Amino acid sequence: MKKSNPTRNDALKLLHDYNETDSLRKHAYAVEGVMRYIARKRGEDEEKWGVIGLVHDLDYERHPDQHCTKTREILEKENWPEEYVRAVVSHGWGICSEVEPHTVLEKTLYAIDELTGLVSANALIRPSKSVMDMTVKSVKKKWKTPTFAAGVDRSIIQKGADMLGLDVSELIEDTIMGMREVADAIGLKGDVNE
Repeated sequence: MKKSNPTRNDALKLLHDYNETDSLRKHAYAVEGVMRYIARKRGEDEEKWGVIGLVHDLDYERHPDQHCTKTREILEKENWPEEYVRAVVSHGWGICSEVEPHTVLEKTLYAIDELTGLVSANALIRPSKSVMDMTVKSVKKKWKTPTFAAGVDRSIIQKGADMLGLDVSELIEDTIMGMREVADAIGLKGDVNE
């Protein structure tokens, strides 16, 4: 029997069961925060978007060589709805998955997964160590420096923005805003006087 709507608690339990690394958990919280922010902005189902963001890298710590494949197995074993499973697997399109993002939710997850890494890296080099005072301009400046956060594939972010019909600047702004909402949880509140 398929779960009707997995809850955030369901997703958190799985995340913590399969990921012990602080950095992977923080990445999941960052992606969840951005997914929730964008869902709210677009009038979409914030809970669904957030839950999918939380579990998108479920298998990465234990099975990096089978990324997305093992997540499918885990979520199917837990009786998650196919819509959720497909969305999670689609974020690895062209890298470790053949599932192309089709829905707005899937395209958003695909686009912002890498982008949260770039925003996080940018926050850590700021004097404040924070996303709270970050600007789109500062991220765009680092975007143009390929040696900065070299592991972040900017072509995926660009392709995701194109699929969504968005300018990369808008996607960066949404990502910053979403990460601000979870700044404490992801360790990027920093030293900013509010």
